[in-house]
Amino acid sequence: MNTIQKLFCGASCAFLCLALPALAQDWVRTGTNLGAQRIRLAAANFKSGTMSPEESTLKQVFDQTLFADLTNAGIFDMVSKSIAPPLTPGSQSDVQLSAWSAPPSGAEMLAFGTFSINSGQLSVTGFLDDTKNTGSPQVLGKQYADAASDTNARRIAHRFADEIIERLGGIPGIAETTIYYVGAQGGDKEIMAMDYDGANPRQLTHLGTLSLSPHVSPDNARVAFSSLGKAGWSIRVFSLDLDRAVAFASPAGTTLSPAWSSNGEQLAFSSDRTAGDSEIYVANASGSDVRRLTSFHGPDVSPCWNPKTNGQIAWVSGRSGLPQIYIMDSDGANVQRMTDSGYATSPSWSPNGQFLAFAWNRKYGPGAPGGQDIYIMDVASKRWIQLTHEAGRNDFPTWSPDGRHIAFQREGAGGSQIWTMLADGTEQQPLTHGGSFSQPNWSSK
Repeated sequence: MNTIQKLFCGASCAFLCLALPALAQDWVRTGTNLGAQRIRLAAANFKSGTMSPEESTLKQVFDQTLFADLTNAGIFDMVSKSIAPPLTPGSQSDVQLSAWSAPPSGAEMLAFGTFSINSGQLSVTGFLDDTKNTGSPQVLGKQYADAASDTNARRIAHRFADEIIERLGGIPGIAETTIYYVGAQGGDKEIMAMDYDGANPRQLTHLGTLSLSPHVSPDNARVAFSSLGKAGWSIRVFSLDLDRAVAFASPAGTTLSPAWSSNGEQLAFSSDRTAGDSEIYVANASGSDVRRLTSFHGPDVSPCWNPKTNGQIAWVSGRSGLPQIYIMDSDGANVQRMTDSGYATSPSWSPNGQFLAFAWNRKYGPGAPGGQDIYIMDVASKRWIQLTHEAGRNDFPTWSPDGRHIAFQREGAGGSQIWTMLADGTEQQPLTHGGSFSQPNWSSK
C-alpha cells in the first residue's frame, strides 16, 4: 500500500479526439492527423564507414535505437526489417527509392545514412526521403558528431528520431526525455532515472531511507521528492546539474507529493502542518511564502498543475469519504469534483491542459468486481475512458511531453514495474523488469 492510500485508510501537445457518451467508454485516438492513416516508414540500417569491431557494435546500437524510437512514436506504420530490402544506402546518390516503395516494403518515407568512427569520434549523417518524389526526394538531412560510446550512439539515434518525428508529425518527439521514478533498494526507496524507453537506469539519491513522489522541474534541472528523515516526511530537492541534493526550506509537518508549477516558480504539496490532516499548500521554489489552498475535514493530497495555463490544480480529496479527484484555481477558488464514485487517486494533467489521467477503482469495496485502472477524463465535459483492463493494480499515470504517451505503475504477481502505453491505451509495454519500481514522472523535453 502506498503512502497516499495509507492516508486515506486511517502533450503544441497531443490531439486526442474523444467520442464518448457520458460515463461510458467509447474510443480515443492519438496522433497529429486524426482520421488519417499512419505514415509507412522504413529505417534502413546505416552504411558503415570502416567496419571496425567497435564501429560495428555501436552502429548496431544506433540502428536498433533509431528503429525502436520511430516505432514507439505511435504515428508510423514501420516497415519490418524482415521484409525491408537488404540495402544500406549511405547517400542520395546510391539510394534506390523504388526498391523501398515497391511491395512488400511499400514505404512512403525512408530514413537512411552513414555511421563511422574516426580517431575516437562518432560521425553520423542521416537523411529522410520521400520515396514517391523521385525528382526532389530529400525531406530532411542532418549531421551529428560526438565521442564514440554506446551512450552517444543512442543519443544521436534519439536526436535523429526526434527530428523525423517532428518533421512528419508536427510535434517534438520524446526520445531524448527522461522518466524519474522510485526504486526499492533493500529496505529503502531511492529516486532513480531512466531514458524514456527504459534504457540507462541510474540511481540519483543515496539517502538510505524512504523517498517517494519524484517530480522533475519544467527546466529539467531539479527533482523534488518526499523523503523520510528524523523529523518525519519532508520535501527535498535534487539538482540534476550538480548531481546532489540542494538546500530547500521544507515546510513543517508531514509534507508529501511535491509538484512544480509549469513555470518552475512554485511548488504545490500536501502537509498536515496546521490542520491536523493533510491540506494542499503552495510555496515558492525555495520553500518560502507558504500559502494554504484547501481547508476541509479529510485528507487532501497529490496536487498537480494544469501545465497549459498554470492557473488550476487537480488533487485528491477525502472530504466526501473515499478519495475523489477535484480541481480548483491555483488560489484555491472554484473547487469542482471530477469523479463521482469509487476510489480515485494520482491525477496527472495532460500537456495541453485538456485531460486528466488518474487511477480509479470505480467499484471499490470488499468483493466488488473490477480493479484499479488508468483512466483519462476530458476536464471540460467530465467524460472519461478506461485505458487499462484487468491487468494488475495500475497507478501513478504521467504524461509524456508530446501528450501521445502515458507511463504508469503496474503492480502484479511479480511486483511493481513501470509501464508505458499510447494515450489511447494501446501498445502497453513494461519499461522496468525485476525488482520493485514505482511512481514514474516524465520530464519535459
